[in-house]
Amino acid sequence: MDKTGAFLTAAGWGTALRSPLAGDASARRYERLSRGAERAVLMISQPGDEIQRFLRLARWFHGNGLSAPRILADGTAQGLLLLEDLGDDLVSRLIAQDPAREAPLYDEITAFLLDLHRLPPPDFVAPLDGPGLAELVRLTPDWYPCTSATAAEDLAHAIGTLYTQLNREAPVLSLRDFHAENMLWLPERTGAARLGLLDFQDAVATHPAYDLVSALQDVRRDVSGTIEAGQCAAYAQARGLDPERFGTIYALLGLQRALRILGVFARLCRAMGKAQYVALMPRCWAHIERNLAHPALQDLARTTRAAFPAPTAEIMQRIQDRCGKDPMH
Repeated sequence: MDKTGAFLTAAGWGTALRSPLAGDASARRYERLSRGAERAVLMISQPGDEIQRFLRLARWFHGNGLSAPRILADGTAQGLLLLEDLGDDLVSRLIAQDPAREAPLYDEITAFLLDLHRLPPPDFVAPLDGPGLAELVRLTPDWYPCTSATAAEDLAHAIGTLYTQLNREAPVLSLRDFHAENMLWLPERTGAARLGLLDFQDAVATHPAYDLVSALQDVRRDVSGTIEAGQCAAYAQARGLDPERFGTIYALLGLQRALRILGVFARLCRAMGKAQYVALMPRCWAHIERNLAHPALQDLARTTRAAFPAPTAEIMQRIQDRCGKDPMH
């Protein structure tokens, strides 16, 4: 019996039916287990820090009444976790089935963030400050075509510097990969627990706008501009934040995130053979352009355009031509 079979047998799920679930951008795999009317999810990962972070954060969420999957069996030493199955009602799927649900579901997402941000972040997550934001952007020229390495470095430095100048908020827990395909709607629960959480092992302590940007500037689906503006205003008002300064930080973090994601998507294709992410680059670039339209980011706009070209059809084809051919570095 292999280690996975032995783990499931020890957990009482050795005879369960196993079927693959759709994966994400990571190397993790998931299987849905069925045992009569009962269901669970098997996470298959590499042993190490990532799965340990997932476990610690899941337990932190549970302790604060939030809906991460419950841990049914812990095999982190083998890279295995048996998790509660939170179902199939992804927020993205519900909106695709009924677009009229977009506005109320994003109301719930903002309400969830307001509740989450009332809690001090756990002391075991790393901080993400101005220099850290700059460092994350430095991945992009390694994988995405770069017109000027000097401009790319100037851009990363300028993002970190401007963020440090603007930020006055205490850090909050940020899940980072917080978007409609990583959230499940659980209407039978109450309050913030109605939003089921997935893919949070890379959480950090950073600015409150970070996950708001992640949700509202979703590179996987178009969020209504009216909804985006309304949710930003609602969040700032609920927190008593200056809307002009908050709007500037929101645009700055939107730029930083989109630049980083552009590089991540290129890396997923070139190093990991996941060509499907290249098709998301034009939406990612549209977010970059929209954030650069903010009056406070005019200098960054010039530097961005000097550093990186837009993802034209020719550029995307060049990246796809390298699909799976470049080693991770």
